[in-house]
Amino acid sequence: MKSPIHIADNNRTGLEIKDKDNLADLLKIAENPISKINLDSNPNLLIFPQNYNEYGDKIGDQYVFEVNGNRLCTGNIMGFIGYHDTKVRIHSRFSQSDGNDYFLHYMLQKVFALNIFDLKFHSDEESIFDFLIYLFPTFLKRAMRQGLFKEYQTRQYNDANVRGRIDVNRHLRLNLPFAGKVAYSTREYAYDNHVTQLVRHTIEYIANHPYSGGILQNDEQTKDAVSLIREATPSYSQNERRKVINQNLRPVYHPYFSEYRNLQRLCVQILRHEEMKYGRSDDEIYGVLFDGAWLWEEYLNTILKDCGFIHPQNKLSTGRICLFKDRSGHRYPDFFKDDFVLDAKYKSYGNTEVSSIDRDDLHQVITYMYRLRASHGGFVVPLKQGEYAAKSKELDGYGGEIGVYGLKADIESTKYEEYISSIVKQEQILKQSLAYV
Repeated sequence: MKSPIHIADNNRTGLEIKDKDNLADLLKIAENPISKINLDSNPNLLIFPQNYNEYGDKIGDQYVFEVNGNRLCTGNIMGFIGYHDTKVRIHSRFSQSDGNDYFLHYMLQKVFALNIFDLKFHSDEESIFDFLIYLFPTFLKRAMRQGLFKEYQTRQYNDANVRGRIDVNRHLRLNLPFAGKVAYSTREYAYDNHVTQLVRHTIEYIANHPYSGGILQNDEQTKDAVSLIREATPSYSQNERRKVINQNLRPVYHPYFSEYRNLQRLCVQILRHEEMKYGRSDDEIYGVLFDGAWLWEEYLNTILKDCGFIHPQNKLSTGRICLFKDRSGHRYPDFFKDDFVLDAKYKSYGNTEVSSIDRDDLHQVITYMYRLRASHGGFVVPLKQGEYAAKSKELDGYGGEIGVYGLKADIESTKYEEYISSIVKQEQILKQSLAYV
């Protein structure tokens, strides 16, 4: 079994790939943008965010990575992905020297509101897949807010309360001589179905996991959701796990139970963990990927909301601004308040003077500042040791100033708890740098 290829995100120089088989497999992954990867045909691939249209960064237009000649080049996508026996581990460029990706895990913990202080770190894809278990309570609670999943199922009865289609052959077999019963079948809503069974199997798998079973007891909402699923699935049998997984390889499409599709895919990933660890021989792409731009923006929201910043959401049409007086030209700045507009950038903008920032990025912030009559604007970026955030520059014309605001992310630490303590201090420094307006 081949060892995974290790590379950091935003590696534009690229990593040389000498193995021709690896190169062929990598080209298969790199040939399409993310939105063109058929997730129904690749049920073992999980990509965050799961709604490509939710954010304005055109996530679906990105490629997982690019292959230029024989060099593997990465962008904002992080995580683990494989095809056949070729595996790629894309860690954040802020990971520790020992390979532990504390920054990625910390952002995931904050974004998904996970109460975890003792993450178990493993090599290669292990820590990524194990982290899926910690995402389960969040996805379960989101789905359960829509109620228990129910679907029509055909049920067979043999009693005197006929309320469906009479099954003549079964009736003659069971009820001669006639004693008042009639064999019939009916379609009715049932809570005990292939989806709730999948969730039940995942619950029991996690409950028996060597170190993560406690997450099912983290809060009252999670405990209530687990109890409801268990009560709704009286036909549960551990021996049926393979059958239940196969029944759920086709995603749920339901106009009301929309969150169950995400939960369903996560459950399949967790339960097929062992298979994916050792690669697959068929024509599937498998893995877990996170878009760094999305994750960075959502992580910043957990910090900046305490400073009064509004974080518009495209999917919910909340917080948007209109460029024109007739209320047309909808736009969604990343963050804004009163006299301040901020753009979250996962790009390497450390040591970059404001005037040298990408033209489109710069013009976008200036547009928002003009529309909101804000005198302060800027970019919030993660920084490596030795990098600095550029000082603000004053705009000509109507005035105002634009700067770069940074948060140091590659804090060398021997333990995850130590890293948390250090980065919380960096968050406070970032807040203070934004507090003058």
